[in-house]
Amino acid sequence: MTGQAEAPWDGSQGPVSWIRPPAVLRTLVVGAGRAGRALARDLRGAAGSHGAEGCELRPIGFVDDARDPFANRDALPELALPLLGTLAELAHLVAEHEAEAVLLAIPGLPTARIRELTTAAIGAGAVVRYLPWHAAYLPREAATSDLRPLDIRALIDGPEPHVVSPEVKEIVTGKRILVTGAAGALGAELSRHLHAFNPGELFLLDGDESALHRLRPDLYATLLTADLSDRDQTDRTFRDLRPEVVFHAAGLRQASVLERRPSLGVRANVLSTDNLARAAARHGTERFVRISTDADPASMLGASQRAAEAVIRAAAAKNAKKHTSTVFTAVRIGDALDAHDSLLTVLADQIRAGGPVTITHPDATRSFATVEEAVALALEAARAATGGEVHTLDLGEPTRIADVVARFTRQYKLPEVPIRYVGSRPQGNPRRAEHTEPTEPTQPADDADLPDRLDKLYKAAEKNRDPKVRQMLAKLAKQGPDPAQIPMPHNGETTAFRRPPPPQAFDA
Repeated sequence: MTGQAEAPWDGSQGPVSWIRPPAVLRTLVVGAGRAGRALARDLRGAAGSHGAEGCELRPIGFVDDARDPFANRDALPELALPLLGTLAELAHLVAEHEAEAVLLAIPGLPTARIRELTTAAIGAGAVVRYLPWHAAYLPREAATSDLRPLDIRALIDGPEPHVVSPEVKEIVTGKRILVTGAAGALGAELSRHLHAFNPGELFLLDGDESALHRLRPDLYATLLTADLSDRDQTDRTFRDLRPEVVFHAAGLRQASVLERRPSLGVRANVLSTDNLARAAARHGTERFVRISTDADPASMLGASQRAAEAVIRAAAAKNAKKHTSTVFTAVRIGDALDAHDSLLTVLADQIRAGGPVTITHPDATRSFATVEEAVALALEAARAATGGEVHTLDLGEPTRIADVVARFTRQYKLPEVPIRYVGSRPQGNPRRAEHTEPTEPTQPADDADLPDRLDKLYKAAEKNRDPKVRQMLAKLAKQGPDPAQIPMPHNGETTAFRRPPPPQAFDA
């Protein structure tokens, strides 16, 4: 998966009992504005344009609330598509015109309205694709490659997502931007958003060269690889590129791997952050944002993330003493529903295999964000940071995982899948079922001896002394601010970006 949910019938392993969609889908375009007309032109002008599970989308008309959406606009005679009705009539229009797909082509549409329209279209028998909010900032016309295949927000309860403020453009437009971990789900989505803000140069770095080249070809960027655990190599990269803004999304987030081999987590998550922070300060980077995983600090994944945050706090404190200009900040991202190895990935894999879907308990819940929300938080944190903060996102009420499964199958029009409840996971699992306080209270941060402690940690990790590394990481994880305790932005503390009250819940 690349930051969006995949249809569980994709590929050759789909159960033969499921009927594949037809080769061509009759498509309604919701929104006859610039984006909608561009999408319709793209679909009509390129034979075989694909956008829904490998099927061709054939536009048959527009849906728009404006009486004359084409007034005072450039004529597009080549489209020859009628205005069929209003948004409130969407379900009726799908049935009347035998539409099989609906494109929501209004990038600024509120999430609650997207959910409404998605529910109406799915209830009438159509699949839904939509344009994400950042499409409004693209320096080109919208294209079918911008469409997302699933309304992830419709799968989970919770309030409206945080929307990036226009001021974010000020720290991106015309700047040299570096994204590490750019080939991952979060890094790729972040790169697309940054590209929409028209940076001066966009550098995409990842250790997986083949994955880098699979990024969308319309991302005009320089692709590069580097070993971030190598201090000299990292410094040379900064000396050559001179990035003004850095988003550090690279890291090792495989919880089971880190539990067995915490030394790998130190090199990938802590040492790499340290090397990047040193290089950023040395070469005049303006802003540095470290993207962390909001995992339980009792786990090795969570402990390595907290240690990396300690590196960021120390770098910010050092810069403040030296009166240098680099602003260092960190962002904690919760469970991204549509990221690699997320719940949706596992769910789709289990459905492809014919089921059952495994859940720990009928009432098991989790607080989810989407990759798009995580990116919005990272961008907003980069804008708002003053140095040393740790930002997190208030995700609202948790969602029952069984409800996510039911909504997922309904959106894709799949038969009901069996669910097997397997009981609690072994203790110490890094993913908390819902947001809770750490099992041990955090202690005030004392970074005076941090360089010495990190040096010892790196040496132990280099020699793969995992028991010793585990011990040292656990101690580091107990220090620092707790996001549940410090809701207001202060230097060196934690900021909680809070979203508005939730809209009416999506029926399970």
